[in-house]
Formats: sequence, structure tokens, C-alpha cells
Amino acid sequence: MTVVKSSVVPVTTEADVVKVRQAVRAVAVEIKLSLVDQTKVVTAASELGRNLLIYGGGGEVLLDIVREGLRQGVRAAFVDHGPGIADIEQALKDGFTSGGGMGLGLGGAKRLVNDFSIVSSAAEGTRVTITKWR
Repeated sequence: MTVVKSSVVPVTTEADVVKVRQAVRAVAVEIKLSLVDQTKVVTAASELGRNLLIYGGGGEVLLDIVREGLRQGVRAAFVDHGPGIADIEQALKDGFTSGGGMGLGLGGAKRLVNDFSIVSSAAEGTRVTITKWR
């Protein structure tokens, strides 16, 4: 996989979550994702950006345009140095929430994108990476 273009969006306030959505939408438009796929990746990014702020205490989103063979995609890594996710498998289940939400966050975000990964530990924090391909 080749990174074509990169940017970083710091997330320390709710307004920064809006900036994440705008930046992801701009990249999705740039690589000509369909409107449906734009909506999916922006929705996933919004949820993950909010999680980054609420559960991770803030962090940053590493946003890339990536190319693999003939396909292009938008990849976003949501990185925090918070307490980590104790049980990733549990956190991905619909209905699970460690806050007051509906419990659709991580699992819902995973269903909206093509590639999804989580690496998390109490010592390092959490990194959730998503990719939506065109």
C-alpha cells in the first residue's frame, strides 16, 4: 500500500470532531467516493473521533489517501494515549457501552468501512484504523 497524501487533525475539543468529519469528507470527495460511501466513512470517522475525545482524552487523526494496485482509498487512524480498551471483543459487540451511548459505536464503525483494526493497551492507549476503498 502506498500513501499518496497525508494530513493530521488534532482532537482536543468537540469542535475538532467536526474538523475530523470535514477533513474525511474532503478526502473522500477528492478520491471520488460515491455519495453513499462518503456518508459511510464520514459517519464512522465521526463516531471514532468522538470516542477518541470522550474515552481517550483526545489525540489525533492521521488521515491518508492510499493506493493499492488500481484502487484508491481514504485511511484514517484515530490515536490516543488514554486508558485503552480492556476487552476489544466485548467493545465491538452491538449493545456494549462503557458510557451512556447506544452501544453501536465501534461495531457500527467497523460495518461502515472496508478495513478496520484496533490495537489497544493500558500503557499505550488505542489506535483504531479504518479504510474505505473506491
